Amino acid sequence: MSANPDHGVPHDHDDRPKVFRNGTVLTMDDSRTVLTNADVLVVGDSIDAVGEGLDVPEGTIEIDATGGIVMPGMIDTHRHMWQTAMRGYGADWTLTQYFVWYYLEHGKTFRPEDIHAGNLLSAVEALDAGVTTSVDWSHGLQTADHADAAVDALEAVPGRFVLAYGNIQQGPWEWSHSPEFRDFVNRRMHRSEMLGFQMAFDVTGDPAFPEKAAFEAARELGATVTTHAGVWGATNDDGIRLMHEHGFMQPGTVYVHAATLSPDSYHRIAATGGSVSVSTESESSCGQGYPSTYTLRSYDIPVSLSMDTSVWWSGDLFSAMRSTLNADRAREHHEAHALGDTVTHCHLRADQVVDWATRGGARALGMESLVGSLEVGKKADVVLVKNDASPAMFPLLNPYGHVAFQAQRGDVHTVVVNGRIVKHDHRLVGIDLPAVRHQVEQTVEHLRSTLGEEAWNHGMNPDVPETTILDNPYQYTDYSSSATHQV
Repeated sequence: MSANPDHGVPHDHDDRPKVFRNGTVLTMDDSRTVLTNADVLVVGDSIDAVGEGLDVPEGTIEIDATGGIVMPGMIDTHRHMWQTAMRGYGADWTLTQYFVWYYLEHGKTFRPEDIHAGNLLSAVEALDAGVTTSVDWSHGLQTADHADAAVDALEAVPGRFVLAYGNIQQGPWEWSHSPEFRDFVNRRMHRSEMLGFQMAFDVTGDPAFPEKAAFEAARELGATVTTHAGVWGATNDDGIRLMHEHGFMQPGTVYVHAATLSPDSYHRIAATGGSVSVSTESESSCGQGYPSTYTLRSYDIPVSLSMDTSVWWSGDLFSAMRSTLNADRAREHHEAHALGDTVTHCHLRADQVVDWATRGGARALGMESLVGSLEVGKKADVVLVKNDASPAMFPLLNPYGHVAFQAQRGDVHTVVVNGRIVKHDHRLVGIDLPAVRHQVEQTVEHLRSTLGEEAWNHGMNPDVPETTILDNPYQYTDYSSSATHQV
């Protein structure tokens, strides 16, 4: 902070200009410019200047970035925020057990207030970790009341969000044409810079292509589609082919995971301007397929990063960057070893995964003109990674490598979203964390009492599930294929 006592400690609604002083600045512009001992000036909700020794308006709040990294806010393009109240519960789950728990059984017991609690905690957690934009892949919206609760939570937190509306308990061709869904969109989805809108549903590969109606609804509403694609046992090449043959593979479509597709499907995604949201911790742990960045790079398909769900994994993109580099490089080494070769130079570099975690997300969401880089005129979503109490924060030699391999959420010193300080000196600003905790505790109590203690404990220590499922978990359709197995 400035030594001038008149500047005071910033608060969440402080509309004075802010300047980050003397940091290592990762602009993430087209040239990936790195500036040392540089400043970033925020005026209003936008970036006013980037450079060394900036002159600033009288009364500007000064944030000392010496020894730290100033970077764009990170962007998560696929997070099931409603599940966050169950943080870590499914640490030992497989994907099948996740489907059984949320899709077939207990996910149906979530009330609107439980959706609200999960979203609220997830939104706050994201800001704390320097994730300034999150896609709420909200497929637990069983009613319009659930949807209203989801948006209420997002609007209560000073972050930037995209609601990806979905309902795993009903066919997308049904909910997308229901009067309550249309009424909700008309009432709540006004496409502001702080709250965007997508439609979230999957394509099973049923040759009748019943999902066509949902795509038509998305087109009518001007909404982009985000879909789980290339997930072993659930979605496959048939879904991609049907989307393409019916003209629904559009620029802006986000394919989540895309880990088990054929070359033909990857070519279709590349040719139609789609992008892939990779959740490496998820794909590595629960079996959608091997994390796809190694393959996506060969097709020049744009990549963004995501965390999927905190019911298993961490909710920060430092983990996403680290695990993605590790998985991609492991694949590269194994492919070379199979041919008797040795990898002497890594193809995937740290600066590229930092780009995926920032500008890649902005590109995927059609928000690149707003966020994703520190450039004059863009919205001021800025993160300072600095921790003077940590021996892991020095020496700062390779800033991209430091972000990807050394830093963690506890090193996030300051977060600004749309010009507003939401975290400073490692503490959230203007957020009532005890109130969030109280809501989450009520949701946990509801779930435990509804399931009963025996079932609750069993869910955290699962064996082979008794529920029978086919080779896809979508109970709103009888369609199955021979892609993996038959029951």
